[in-house]
Amino acid sequence: MSAHRLKLALAVMLVIAAGLAFLDGRRSEPVSSPNGVGPVAVKQENQIHRSVHTLQDRLHRVPNDDQGWAQLGAAYVELSRVTADATYYSKAQGALDKSMSLKPNGLAMIGLGQLANARHDFAAARDWGQKALQALPSNAEAHGVLADALTQLGDDAGASQTIQRMLDLKPNTASFSRASYHYELHGDVAGAEDAMRRALAAASTPDEVAFCRYRLGELAFDNGRVDEASDHYDQGLRAREDDMALTQGKAKVAAARGDVVIAIDSYQKLVERAPVPQYVVEYAELLESAGRKDEADQQYAVLSEQQRLMESEGASDDLSAAMVAADRGDGMQALRHAEAEWSRRQSVFVADAMAWALHRNGRDAEALAYADKASALGWRNATFAYHRGMILAALGRAAEAEQALVEALKLNPHFSPLYALTAGRKLAELRGGR
Repeated sequence: MSAHRLKLALAVMLVIAAGLAFLDGRRSEPVSSPNGVGPVAVKQENQIHRSVHTLQDRLHRVPNDDQGWAQLGAAYVELSRVTADATYYSKAQGALDKSMSLKPNGLAMIGLGQLANARHDFAAARDWGQKALQALPSNAEAHGVLADALTQLGDDAGASQTIQRMLDLKPNTASFSRASYHYELHGDVAGAEDAMRRALAAASTPDEVAFCRYRLGELAFDNGRVDEASDHYDQGLRAREDDMALTQGKAKVAAARGDVVIAIDSYQKLVERAPVPQYVVEYAELLESAGRKDEADQQYAVLSEQQRLMESEGASDDLSAAMVAADRGDGMQALRHAEAEWSRRQSVFVADAMAWALHRNGRDAEALAYADKASALGWRNATFAYHRGMILAALGRAAEAEQALVEALKLNPHFSPLYALTAGRKLAELRGGR
């Protein structure tokens, strides 16, 4: 599975839903992970652990502090994100349940919504977001939880309304960032970039600046502007020099510029630090494109272990599992996972996974119908265009296939170190057949 693909599938999850938690009052600093991930900067490790230890000490003295338990639960959710360690989910669940048992409260409901989003249980996240808003109707963070869940569930109208309400309540970096993502999903890149520049203007901490620069870099990279993306990543790293997402951005830029040795070294260090699925997949794909298939297979094994761990902690990741299986040629597994995810939510992300899985099973007429659903919002997305082009080619609709593949490579010729090459070869084949 391509990094671009995983990012699209989980963009709200990894970047918006969890990644924006610190914008609503908590830090998002990487720490050493108990699952064996290598150590990161000591100052960052100390920062998040200091917060957790302070809360634990307080709760030892005041065990009936429902708000303290809610804060601790939210901190564990954040730890799960920055360490890619799903074992924090159960700790978060315990703390948040304790808070609710002492006194049902909006802060714990927000935390439970964030936890459900992290576990990819978007229906539960929606429900908790709605309950949080009943308790705290003017709380922007609760609106953020709900907006993230609705986006992933495919409720575009609901997400739009919720994001607008969040902007009305608190026009800050968190709300502008969600607005930016919403514009991007609808194919309005200029609107998305304008919203992110507003988010950057509202940023008041190095974390917020780093996050905004990363998103601006992603918008530039995903639309083929590599040098501009690199500049945003560099500026973000000046705000927070050890930021994982920005480091990943620079690794992508190195790969796009042909500096494969540098890119591979950067990804190796990144996944040793935190085996976030997106980073692991990007690394594996880069290794495979460089002819290092055995090493790529080792990274896919790491990804499988991460998915197993997620499942053991009450999470599901059928979407990324479907894409990995499809890209690796296991059509039956791909379709099984994609159908399981589609039964839970019908977003454009899952529609694309269904299309790709059906294509891998030779069911291209059905696949095209799902590819149509994937493009329903107007997202100008290289991956979706690539999938559509390959499906059309399989159906013998050469002129339309050529158009879709040209669109993919025009949007972002570096959308994948592996599948951009495949798109180019297929395009040459189609043109040679005329």
